[in-house]
Amino acid sequence: MRLLFLGDVVGRTGRTAVAERLAGLRAEWGLDFVVVNGENATAGAGLSAEHARALLAAGADVVTLGDHAFDNRDMESFIEQEPRILRPLNYARAAPGRGARLYEAPGGRRVLVAVTLGQVFMKRPFDDPFSALEPVLRAHPPGGIASAVIVEAHAEATSEKMALGHWCDGRASVVVGTHTHVPTADAQILPAGTGYLSDAGMCGDYDSIIGMDKAEPMRRFVTGMARGRFEPAGGPATLSGLFAETDDRTGRPLRIAPVRIGGRLPQALP
Repeated sequence: MRLLFLGDVVGRTGRTAVAERLAGLRAEWGLDFVVVNGENATAGAGLSAEHARALLAAGADVVTLGDHAFDNRDMESFIEQEPRILRPLNYARAAPGRGARLYEAPGGRRVLVAVTLGQVFMKRPFDDPFSALEPVLRAHPPGGIASAVIVEAHAEATSEKMALGHWCDGRASVVVGTHTHVPTADAQILPAGTGYLSDAGMCGDYDSIIGMDKAEPMRRFVTGMARGRFEPAGGPATLSGLFAETDDRTGRPLRIAPVRIGGRLPQALP
């Protein structure tokens, strides 16, 4: 199975890049399943129902969320109506929506997608991601009921993402990190056969400070004072993510490769 995971979509420029390129990539690369993190797609913080529909219409099979999952209030009701939107597993149990689901893929195959939030350096006290993920992985071994298992580690600390990757090794097809918006260079297949990348990067303008127009975050760093809200940068976006090709029988990746298309960063294709 050919899978594509795209990192955090930031603002209008990120949404536009996904809308303009994803359908072509699906056809050109023969993609079977696409996951897109959309939690910064609406004005840089959160995801509206309108923009969620647009990402799905552009070719995403699943849109994931993170710590900004419910910054847009209409997501609280929309996520209950749209099973293709996932919030993190380790939100409070009373939170709307779900953090893991099994999805249909071409040829009668199924893909499990699960999202977890890290605890290190996060502002809110989320539940333990390892404990939240354990029963999900136990019930869906790769190559069994799920032809592929994708785990998203939405976390600040690379050490926590790495710990989750090694903890999932052999129990997930791919573990891919999000949240920091900076693509890492450590794409690898771990010893027990799980594909891993600490951070997929973002779908946004890299002439920025993690996707935001530089003026306001720069002011806060230099002076310690805020004058306004962060606004997404509006220049050409780089689509950043991870490609994986997996064995349907075992669920293990045959190969993985970072993806960077367009914008300012050096290009990387599978």
